Amino acid sequence: MSASDQRDDLVVIIDPVARRADGESVRIAKDVLGAGASLKVCLPEGPEEFARALLRRGTRRPVVVGDDAALRRAVGVLHRERALGGTDLAVVPVAGVAAGVRLARGLGVPAGAVAAARAVLDGAPRRLDLLVDDRGEVVLGDVRIAVLGGGPAPVAGPAGGSAAAGERHGHAWLRTCQSLVRTLGARPGGGRGAGPARLRVEADGVTLVDLDQPVEGVSVVPGSGGLARVEVRPSSVGAGIAPVRARARSVTVAGPDFHYHCDGALAGPVRRRTWTVRPGAWSLTLPRP
Repeated sequence: MSASDQRDDLVVIIDPVARRADGESVRIAKDVLGAGASLKVCLPEGPEEFARALLRRGTRRPVVVGDDAALRRAVGVLHRERALGGTDLAVVPVAGVAAGVRLARGLGVPAGAVAAARAVLDGAPRRLDLLVDDRGEVVLGDVRIAVLGGGPAPVAGPAGGSAAAGERHGHAWLRTCQSLVRTLGARPGGGRGAGPARLRVEADGVTLVDLDQPVEGVSVVPGSGGLARVEVRPSSVGAGIAPVRARARSVTVAGPDFHYHCDGALAGPVRRRTWTVRPGAWSLTLPRP
């Protein structure tokens, strides 16, 4: 089957969260895709139906209409079934809030249902590196361990104005509570400790930081050439301490119970986790250069 035939023969899996959050964008995506391809549309109601629709795609190219969680779920299903390497996956990002598609945007998928759907039809598959941890869970974007309140930045309201308006009407307490929850969730032990984390970070067996040096944060990001970019930010008292950076195929973090974020989703607590790069392990359809 030619590449052209594959582009014109799609199975479109519409995540239930997308249908509830933004039905209009879902409809637009279907219309654009249907104008340029033969579609089989699947409307799963849960993760099991989502997985079945993906695995029963036959020769059709799968297109996920949904948020970052739906994209990660699709990659995870294909990885577990050992079908990831031979599948050209495509996504039309749809979510109720912009933060819900931050990962897809970071990977190069266009914003907006029309532009993303056209990229599915006219784009080209691009091989991307993948991180896989010691449980077999996949990471498409990054791993971050943040302490001292260094978790992901809070998401602004629409047009950046709703948060300020809420504070003017006496709702500042709500934002304070939400910030506190995020901060506690990002600290080791779910917030039981107060202060920098003490972690051992190893890159390809070489210790970058040991337990005697407290750290404020760690990040692991798939890079290129089969190597991940690793950055460790040691805690500084007085004079600043420069971040420790490395490139490695395997990264291990160990220490007292710590939480971490994978593609923005909170996980843990754990005492040890290893992430390994799988070079060019998956294919995502992106706009042509």
